[in-house]
Amino acid sequence: MTTREYIERIRRSIGSVFIGNDAAIDRVICCMLARGHLLIEDVPGVGKTILAAAIAKSVRCSFNRIQLTPDMLPADLLGVTIYERDSGQFAFKPGPIFANIILADEINRTTPRTQTALLEAMSDASVSIDGKVHKLQQPFMVIATQNPYDFEGTYPLPENQLDRFLMRLSLGYPDAAHERKILQTRPATTVLDSLQAVITREELVELQARTDQVEIDPAILDYIVRFAHATRDDDRLRLGLSPRGSLALAQAGRATALFHGRAYVVPEDVLDNIHAICSHRVVPRSTPEGVELTGTEHILTSIVQSLESPV
Repeated sequence: MTTREYIERIRRSIGSVFIGNDAAIDRVICCMLARGHLLIEDVPGVGKTILAAAIAKSVRCSFNRIQLTPDMLPADLLGVTIYERDSGQFAFKPGPIFANIILADEINRTTPRTQTALLEAMSDASVSIDGKVHKLQQPFMVIATQNPYDFEGTYPLPENQLDRFLMRLSLGYPDAAHERKILQTRPATTVLDSLQAVITREELVELQARTDQVEIDPAILDYIVRFAHATRDDDRLRLGLSPRGSLALAQAGRATALFHGRAYVVPEDVLDNIHAICSHRVVPRSTPEGVELTGTEHILTSIVQSLESPV
């Protein structure tokens, strides 16, 4: 089966449950191909959890949903070593983080300590408990959802932890026609329960390996470097794009090219990912009262317009 056939099967599977935002579905698939983690940020009730669960159920691999709460401890997430009286030995009992695809619901509802434990596991693809390192099985993808920061009872993720997510998406509200279709499809949980996997774990790992083989022209790499340096030199930004952000932009470009059935990256593969990859990695300057002087997406767009496009 070709790469496009695999991807179309995944798109149809997710689209049967999550309705009205094909662009978000495509972005999620690209994130998965790039071995990245995804942060979905929006108001409650727009389908964040449905989208995340649909992508997980479309792949035949282990899946855990973790509802993050203020009283959750790192051990509740990672696991714990316990003493077994029968054997007289200590044994490690893995936590819910030990799965191929993790849905971390409402990540900004839990405390910074537990957030840090999750994000370290995302970064290292391993968990360290009592001095022993436990590797997480590949593929490993965290799809986290969060409500806007001004909602009550939230703990905002700091910039260095936001940087662990390859992409950040905001879904928005569906239009009237799609919302009517959503009403006809609901309850979504019933449709979700009947969703069958359309790709195996091994096939997904193979697709991710194909992403690494996609060629990217030196001119496009030079453009990514110029763009990153432009964000660091822009007076409107307090924090520019890090080298990890540059790497993320290149890898997302490769994944987007593969998504469209190409073995090489074109400029649009990078340009189309600028906001999803960079908006949570740069920080605009603000007034002493904490009000941002200029919107992040507006600044990124103006920087793109000021640079000569890659050929």
